[in-house]
Amino acid sequence: MIVAGIGLRKNATVDSLRSALALACADGADTIATPADKSDHPAMVALSQELGLPVRRVSHDDLVAQSTETQSERVMEKRGTGSVAEAAALAVAGPNSTLKSARVISEDRMATCAIAIGA
Repeated sequence: MIVAGIGLRKNATVDSLRSALALACADGADTIATPADKSDHPAMVALSQELGLPVRRVSHDDLVAQSTETQSERVMEKRGTGSVAEAAALAVAGPNSTLKSARVISEDRMATCAIAIGA
């Protein structure tokens, strides 16, 4: 399973998410993973419909249980993890999953994406 983990700010657009996905080389993703409180964001819903991919909601507990390659101090303070995108992707990809692409940031800095591959 290939999982595109996405983190996004409140003002993110579907273009923000597309940019992050492109930079992470998310072609072939089977599903999108994002924090539960962001899964109904209009940009996330639009992207899911556009790509025909389901959005998997990741709980706070599952996010903080993941070890991430990148560390954002701001994200750590707000979310308890170094990278929402990496943590979401790894949580959904399952035990022993690995990152194919560490967190990348969209051109407008409103979204992040990381790709995990399930074991």
